Amino acid sequence: MPVKFTGTRRELGGMLLRGYLLLLPTIGLYRFWLTTWKRRFYWSHTEIAGDPLEYTGHAMQLLLGFLMALAVFVPLYGLFFYLSTLSSQAAIVGYGGVGVLLWFLTGYAIYRARDFRLSRTLWRGIRCDQGGSAWNYAFRRFFWSLLVIVTAGLAYPFMSANLWAYRYRHSWYGDRQFGFVGTWRQLARPFYLAYGIVVVMGAIGLGLAAPIGAFDSPPNPAGFPPLLVAALLIGLVFLYYRSRELTQMFSSVRLGGAALTVKVRARGLVWQHALFGLGLVGSYIVLAIGGVVVLGIVAGTAFAGGQFDLDIFMQHMRGSLITLVAIIFGYLLILAAFSLMVELFLGLGLWTLVARGAAISGLDSLRTVRARDEDKALAGEGLADALNVGAY
Repeated sequence: MPVKFTGTRRELGGMLLRGYLLLLPTIGLYRFWLTTWKRRFYWSHTEIAGDPLEYTGHAMQLLLGFLMALAVFVPLYGLFFYLSTLSSQAAIVGYGGVGVLLWFLTGYAIYRARDFRLSRTLWRGIRCDQGGSAWNYAFRRFFWSLLVIVTAGLAYPFMSANLWAYRYRHSWYGDRQFGFVGTWRQLARPFYLAYGIVVVMGAIGLGLAAPIGAFDSPPNPAGFPPLLVAALLIGLVFLYYRSRELTQMFSSVRLGGAALTVKVRARGLVWQHALFGLGLVGSYIVLAIGGVVVLGIVAGTAFAGGQFDLDIFMQHMRGSLITLVAIIFGYLLILAAFSLMVELFLGLGLWTLVARGAAISGLDSLRTVRARDEDKALAGEGLADALNVGAY
C-alpha cells in the first residue's frame, strides 16, 4: 500500500502567516497553537491505505510542558549570570560544563518529545506510543557522540544505527511493538564514501585558497571561490548521504507482519534545499525593499536632493522610539522570513519526500491490534520546545 500526502505549500504558508501575525500581540505565546496547527496539517494530510493519521495533542499541553521545563532553565540562567562574574578562565570552564549538560539534556528532550508526539498519533483509531527510557537514550546518545568526536566522525554509522534501533524497538502501535532490522553495515558504504569525498574536497579547497591569500590578514577575496566551491560540493555529498540514511533506516522498520519501504532520492533533497535558498533570498530582497520604503517615509529629509545624508538621518533617528520599534520589528521580520522558508521548503519538503516515497506491505496483519491509553506526560515535550530540538 502506498503512503499519500495531500498537503500543499500554499495551505501551509497561509497557516504559518496567520500564526506569525498572532505571535506579536500574544508576545510569542501563540507559537504553541501554531505548532499544534502544523502537526494537525501534516498528520491529517498523510494517508496510509486511504486512512489519514490523526494528531490529538492540543496547545495547552505544549504550554504547560514548557512552563514545567522552565523549572530546569531558571537555575541554568542563574548559573550563567554567576559564571559571568568569574574570571575568564573559570567562566570558559563553567560555560563548557553547562554546554555538556545541555547536550546531554538535548538527547533526553528529543526522546521525550518523540514519546509525546507518538502517544498523540492515531491511525484507524489506534494510538501509538513509545516505551523505553529517555535517560537511557540520553546517555547512549551522549557517549556515542563522544566516540564520534574521538574518532573524527568515523564512528557515526554505528551511532546512527544504534539510536534508530533504540527508538523503533521501543515504539508501539496499540499493543503491537515495532521492530527494527537495520544495522550499521547498511550505512557504512555510503558514509565512508561521503567521508572520503569530503576530506579530499576540503583538502583541495584549502590547498587552492591558501596560496592565494584567503587566510591572510586582511584576507584576499580572490581566495574565496575555491572555498565556496568546496563547501557547495561538500553540501551535495552530505545530502547524498542523508538520502541513503533515510532510505536504509526507514526501510528497516517493521510492525509485526507489516514492513515499511522508503525511497528518498538525493536529487529531491538537493531540489528542496535549492528552493529554500531561492525563497530565502527572495524574501530578504522584499524585506530590504520594504525597509528602504519605510526609511523614506520615516526619515525622508535624509534623502533630500536625491542623495542620502547620513548625519541628517542619524540626527532624525537618534533617541527616537521609532528607531527602537523599527529595529525590533525588522529583527522579527528577518527571523520570521527565515522560519517560514525553513518550514515551507525543508520541513514540508522532507515530509513530502518521505511520505511519497513510502510503501507498506502486510497491513492486514494489523487488524488484530488493540488500543492503548494515552500517555499523559508533558514535561518532555516542553523541554524539547525550550531547547528547540525534535521534529514537527
